[in-house]
Amino acid sequence: MRACSARSQDRRPAISHVATAAKPGFGVDLAGVAGVTEEALFHTARRTAPFLRKLGACVGLSVDEERALQGAMKDVRYLSAETHIAQKGERLHHVHILLSGWAARYELLPDGSRSITAFLLPGDICDQHVTAIGQMDHSIVTLTPAAVAHVSSNRLDAIAKAYPRIAQALWWATLVDEAVLRAWLVNIGRRGAFEAIGHLLCELHVRLGRAGLTDNADFELPITQHEIADAQGLTTVHVNRMLRRLRKERYITLASGRLVIEDVARLEAVTGFDPGYLHNGPVGLLQRMG
Repeated sequence: MRACSARSQDRRPAISHVATAAKPGFGVDLAGVAGVTEEALFHTARRTAPFLRKLGACVGLSVDEERALQGAMKDVRYLSAETHIAQKGERLHHVHILLSGWAARYELLPDGSRSITAFLLPGDICDQHVTAIGQMDHSIVTLTPAAVAHVSSNRLDAIAKAYPRIAQALWWATLVDEAVLRAWLVNIGRRGAFEAIGHLLCELHVRLGRAGLTDNADFELPITQHEIADAQGLTTVHVNRMLRRLRKERYITLASGRLVIEDVARLEAVTGFDPGYLHNGPVGLLQRMG
């Protein structure tokens, strides 16, 4: 039984670091440019929507704020699965924003095994603060075909200074990333395998929903059982057993690359999932700035 992917759950393909060239006009601030069609405007808005929706979860972005962010995403690379976005030890001068597809942060152990420390979803910023620390201390790789915007760190800093609410929203996104990591530590350290995997599925449901990528409790789950195992510190065999149990006990339906949570409240209850750590909605200073 597979998690939801046509890729092998046990074989890890060779990872590349090659991207195709960006398509002209993709992610550019097109408003007001002579000759730009409504179709092009729609295409740009649709591609950047997950990122804007994610930031909009904590602050409602104005039209000017949205255009400033879209205008920064001029350089978009189209990557195949198992392609590095960034590698450990690399010095970066750009921030990477995942516009479509899934990616993962990971560390390789001396024995060659891999530990995934985060799943990155459409709308996520892969390495927002890496320019402040000099070099990457982990690697980021695509798990599926993906579109990634390369944004100059200087350009993003300038936007943050010009638009304080964007600066606050970016800081909020970083704090949510840290909260997710803490939840994963609890999963690995204290939760049983059944609860940990169920908790992960609940988290993915909320995060994808924030980016507008769910249909109620139905969403695409393109990762393999091997990748879930790497993320939860389990064997692939154990992940397979837990997914079978989740299906048998009618918590989920899993087929053809899509997951349906049959009863969200029931799965949240049995896994101890509390979505509060994902901090949906305006908080703190952002409420006062609205």
